Amino acid sequence: MSDQVVAFDSAPATGLARLWRGAAARRFRRNRAAVVGLVLVLLLVLVAAFAPLLAPYAPDAQNLRARLRPPSAEHWFGTDEFGRDILSRVIFGARISLFTGLVPVFAASVVGTLVGLVAGFYRGRVDAVLMRLMDVLLAFPSLLLALAVVGALGPGLRNAVIAVAVVGVPGYARIVRSVVIAAREEEYVQAARALGAGDGRLLLRELLPAAFGALSVQATLGIGFAILSMAGLSFLGLGVQPPTSDWGEMLSRGRRFLPDSGWLLLYPGAAISLTVLAFNLLGDGLRDALDPRG
Repeated sequence: MSDQVVAFDSAPATGLARLWRGAAARRFRRNRAAVVGLVLVLLLVLVAAFAPLLAPYAPDAQNLRARLRPPSAEHWFGTDEFGRDILSRVIFGARISLFTGLVPVFAASVVGTLVGLVAGFYRGRVDAVLMRLMDVLLAFPSLLLALAVVGALGPGLRNAVIAVAVVGVPGYARIVRSVVIAAREEEYVQAARALGAGDGRLLLRELLPAAFGALSVQATLGIGFAILSMAGLSFLGLGVQPPTSDWGEMLSRGRRFLPDSGWLLLYPGAAISLTVLAFNLLGDGLRDALDPRG
């Protein structure tokens, strides 16, 4: 019995715990691109949190006498067709982008993790049915599937978030399933089973932590994809609806005034690109830091 207890207590550290160990943390700090991504993400969070203090104007304040003015000392990013300040709308758009990036990823990761845990642990018919369902979702291009879901539910922020979340579920399910299949035969899991742990404890206390590292990387990369997908849906008029400040919606409206008013697309487009780049750099850094071969 004592040998079993030792085996149970010596379970390998999860990927999430390894991030905070000295070696993993040092690997992350040495990765300059990852540090840049982290700094950009933190700046985005600060901008979203303090948007009312940072924005020089209200995002929806109209001034038709100042419509379509190029960047100037009064309006650093210029104004749109209603005379609204582009800088203020870009700053407030950071809030929508964070919301539309975090919420779909959280929902997709929760559902996908549950599917992957059940499929990888029970295998057999349960695994076959769940994975074939994931294969059906993966058979469609991501944007096409999101468009189909929004088309069925109707345009709007909530339905667009649901659509992006549905697109992300298969990725999390497959990652968790592969981790569970590899970990379910490990000695610490067998020791826990021998000590009388039920299926629920094995799933939540032993197998789920083993997937935290892979999930953290996938979620970080998924935020950038979610933001880009939501911007695309808003650009098509199926996501965030006006007058809400959203970068994708700003691109959609601004394209009508090309080529004379290029600033209408330049700044929201740059904001989307920098945000997606930041999360991708951060995700790559986390992957390298958590790499067990590192």
